[in-house]
Amino acid sequence: MTSRTQPHPPPDALDWRILRELQADARLSYNELARRVGLSPPTVAARVRRLEEAGVIAGYRAEVDPAKIGLPVMALVHLKCRPGRCLLRTCRAADHPEIIEVLKVSGAHCTVLKVVAASHAHMETIIDRLNEHGELQTLVVWSKGLEQRVIDWESGIPQAVDPAPEWG
Repeated sequence: MTSRTQPHPPPDALDWRILRELQADARLSYNELARRVGLSPPTVAARVRRLEEAGVIAGYRAEVDPAKIGLPVMALVHLKCRPGRCLLRTCRAADHPEIIEVLKVSGAHCTVLKVVAASHAHMETIIDRLNEHGELQTLVVWSKGLEQRVIDWESGIPQAVDPAPEWG
């Protein structure tokens, strides 16, 4: 007899309240989270566990500011891989520790890399190493217009939790 996993129901209004709070501060205790959303700590713990098991909550982590650890230069590198030289197939992450995010995309380029470096000269050496994999377009990031936004999709339409910042 084969076992089938039951599909998890989508998050309800209470789940969304919990998700909003955890996205703002993932270090909240169950007691504090329960106080903020108006539920008991055991109920909150059960809901969080269900959201984790469903994969809605994908993990918890500390966010490190690259500039504060000596990597103030950031770039988005659009890569159009050469046949047989695809970065995703020919390299290991350890080969390029300055790459902090990799996105497979559609369009003229197949991959977008988020890269950090200690200086512009350091970024140039990284770009030179990446150049063997294909055609590059490098966009240096001057500043962030919006930090990671809290996902609030309860109504099926994305909603900003905080007023949208000025784009500047």
